[in-house]
Amino acid sequence: MLDDINTEQISATPTQRSESKSKRSGCFGFLIDAVETILLALVLFLAINALSARVRVENVSMQPTLKPGEFLLVNRVAYKFGKPSIGDIIVFHAPGANDMDYIKRVIGLPGDQVRISDGIVYVNNQPLYEPYIAEAPRYSGTWDIPPNEYFVLGDNRNNSSDSHMWGFVPHNDIVGRALLIYWPLSEAAILRSSDIVMAFQ
Repeated sequence: MLDDINTEQISATPTQRSESKSKRSGCFGFLIDAVETILLALVLFLAINALSARVRVENVSMQPTLKPGEFLLVNRVAYKFGKPSIGDIIVFHAPGANDMDYIKRVIGLPGDQVRISDGIVYVNNQPLYEPYIAEAPRYSGTWDIPPNEYFVLGDNRNNSSDSHMWGFVPHNDIVGRALLIYWPLSEAAILRSSDIVMAFQ
């Protein structure tokens, strides 16, 4: 009889054992949920960074389209499955400096001839209508674009280090296509090319 009484005093009731298990499983479940959330956030972060980039405009070479201090969202895979078009705003590695990137507008494609004369840009003898530039270029020249390379200019034509000074951009040096301005919010805008680059008919 004494043994029975001691056993009852020492042993936990079924309800107490259930509560103890619930506490242990609750803590373990929370830990699992936290780890899963962190892993999912990490995967999403890596995926977003693989597909896109955030770039800050540092100089005036693309004014008035882009201003210093603005942040752009760049599509890294845009040209993995396609090719740049005239008018695209692209980010690419600066000539001879893979640790620094430039932002310019595509003006000529592989095989094209670009000619600048009397303030007008011609592509294959077709004059371009360019309402987005700061002012007409005060320089002139003719460039025949090699295969797999591109001719780029800044919209601030007379204050831009670009293809008219140092030549062409190899396709492999292109980081991606600028999609939109996302900061500051007051300047937020989608960057389109087909709407703003049109040849005179």
